[in-house]
This record gives sequence, C-alpha cells and structure tokens, in this order.
Amino acid sequence: MPEDATGRCYRVTTAAAIAAAAASLFLAPASGETAAVTWAAPTPRDRSVFTTTVGHMFTLRLAAAATTADGIVRMRVTDLPPTAEFSSSGGSLARATLRWTPDRAGDFSLRFTASVAGVSAPTLTYAVHVRPNYDLTQTLTDDKVARWAPVLRPTVARARPKPSARAVTTLATRTSDDTQNIVVVLDRLDVSATERWFRVRLPILPNNQTGWVSAASLGHLYAVQTHLYVDRATQTARLERRGVTIFRTRVGVGHPYWPTPRGEFYIRSKLMGFGDPFYGPVAFGTSARSAVLTDWPGGGFVGVHGTSMPELLPGRVSHGCIRMRNAAILRLAQLMPVGTPLTIA
Repeated sequence: MPEDATGRCYRVTTAAAIAAAAASLFLAPASGETAAVTWAAPTPRDRSVFTTTVGHMFTLRLAAAATTADGIVRMRVTDLPPTAEFSSSGGSLARATLRWTPDRAGDFSLRFTASVAGVSAPTLTYAVHVRPNYDLTQTLTDDKVARWAPVLRPTVARARPKPSARAVTTLATRTSDDTQNIVVVLDRLDVSATERWFRVRLPILPNNQTGWVSAASLGHLYAVQTHLYVDRATQTARLERRGVTIFRTRVGVGHPYWPTPRGEFYIRSKLMGFGDPFYGPVAFGTSARSAVLTDWPGGGFVGVHGTSMPELLPGRVSHGCIRMRNAAILRLAQLMPVGTPLTIA
C-alpha cells in the first residue's frame, strides 16, 4: 500500500483496497493453468492509480511467489524515474520496495515483472499522478545568476505573498529618470495553479527592503550573470561574471556626511548623453537611496557614473554617488547589463 511522507497509508482506487484486504492471500493462477510464479499480497492490482505530491516520499511494496519450493523469483521494474530507488529480495517468496521522492509534477507509469527460470507472471502497470507542491519557494537570484523583470503596471509590493498583506510600497512603471522601471526577482512562490508571487528588491528607504508582488504585474524574467561590488574602505569597484572578476577600478565614494549607503542593490538604468560632463559619458542609475541629497539628477538615488574631475579619484569626494574615470565607465558599460546586482560594503 503506498505511503505519504508521514508514513500514513492511503487508498486511491477500489482495486487497491481489494488488494489490501487480501493481504495474506496469494493471487493464484486461474484453474487448470500451470504457473511458475504468481503475484502475492501486498501487491496492488494491475492498473491501479496512485497520487502523491512533489517533495513527498512515495512507497510501493510488492511480493511474488514461486509455485515450487526451489523456485527463485526475480522482480524488475521498467520506466523507473531517475530519482527512484527499487530494491528486491530473492527466494521462493520475493519482496520488493519502490521508494521515490518526485522532484517534478506530472503523470508517470511504472511496470513490474516477476519471473522464475524464464517464466513470467503477468506484467503489472501502475499510474502515478504527481501533484505540484505550491508551498515551496524557488530561489531565482543567487551570487552567480540574477533575474530581473520590468514592472508592466503600477503594483503594490506587500510584506507577504497574499493580496491582504500589509503594503510596503507601490512600484511605478517608470523611474524618476524616465526609464523603464525594473526589479530584481529573488524568489518565486506558486500559491496555486493560477496564482504566482515574486519576492523583489525594492528601491526605497530604508534601504535593503524586499516585498512580494503578483507575477501578473511583471514582465518576462531576464537573467544576468554579472555582479558589481563596491568597497568603500578601499575605494575600489570590481565586476564579476559567475564569480570570476572581469573588471576592476578605483572609484570615488561619498563624503562621511554624504555617505554612499551600504547594502544589496541593483542596476536600474543605463543613461548616456547627459550633456553635462560632470557625469561623464555613461551613467548607471541604481536602486540605492541616500537619506540625504546625492549628486544624482533629482537627488535621492545613488548613481555609478564617470567624471569631469578625474584628479579627485580615488577618494571620498561625492554626495553619495560612485564615480570612476571616463575610460573605466566606458569599459564597464560594455560588460555590465541592466539588472546586475550591486553590493556596496
């Protein structure tokens, strides 16, 4: 009889119930037939259907008996899922156990055979329906790969993945730089077959907040393999791709009274052609916010940009933004896409 992860048995078909009731009886061959091996209890009836859940242990037990005392029964299974384990004992009464913790939902078929000296019992075929586990959260962003998505419509980010949860902030479709607003997506949660939520980084104060938004409010997920690290103490920046450093430069950071904030952020936008040499040829907007005014246009947000005063670098020279030489920002612009995570230490 199949068991769930708690060890409790359950019936899914009338045929399986009949088989369990006959737990002490062999399924003997029809009258007048000669058979070298027969299926025995607790083997479920042929064509039984079972249901389990992703991440839960599914157990199936079978037995087969030889009709002669010296017969050696061999049991086998075909179409065994890659993560399943099947063990079988030998002898005139053989017992077998299949243990399987499904890692994906779907419908699966299992076929079992039992034989003695080349003579086989009828093949048994079972169907297993694996339901998705909607309580499992899938991590989408780690230190090697990050995923981001555009905000398609104004949406409320909530403290928990449910419509009635406390609102943390509202995300607009455009940034203050009039670029497409994007968010880095950290985790995915499927509440049901039709309801999905994403946990995202939020570009708000206090820094380093996250919230849950409905997947219906976001667009396609894009993957990036880069990560920008800024060290305020050493006044350096480095870009990694899948954990390997591919770019490094000295930078300017904020004065102690206009500090560059510490935390986990992301690159929100890429801007060119400011028309103001102060920002250099390329500037990146980030999700990092300053509690005091920064030198980013409009104030408040922290940018990564070039400079018209390279003689000041490195140093604590800005109102919170991260400055680098123009040659360095041009090189970084070739390597770093929008959506890249940013760690400021």
